[in-house]
Amino acid sequence: MVRVIDYRLEGIAGAEPIYRLMTTILDPQRAQADKLAALYHERWEIETALDELKTHLRGARITLRSRTPDLVRQEFHGLIMAHFAIRSLIHEAALKADEDPDRLSFLHAVRVVRRKMAAAVAFSPSEADDLPYCL
Repeated sequence: MVRVIDYRLEGIAGAEPIYRLMTTILDPQRAQADKLAALYHERWEIETALDELKTHLRGARITLRSRTPDLVRQEFHGLIMAHFAIRSLIHEAALKADEDPDRLSFLHAVRVVRRKMAAAVAFSPSEADDLPYCL
């Protein structure tokens, strides 16, 4: 058995006339229909982040290179940190432009960061502890 919830997204340009959500949470007291509908759309924010990480940041044909579990975790943590850094830059740019961060392109931000990194000064922190970090 499933519970079917029909809802609309009022005031959203390009929205479908009606959305239908099915859930195994049958008791409306445990999960109100409007809250489930809102959570469903939040889920897509997570799906979008995973797509950004797998497709745009890592690259569709690039696999993790590490061969041991510890190094795979380390490589994955590095990718997560890079994603967070790019999302932070997008957030900062959105605040300056008075825009919703979700409206700015992750792929464009990745391309900008890659272009800027090519011009970045590289140095060993052990050789220049007093120099400011720059990218």
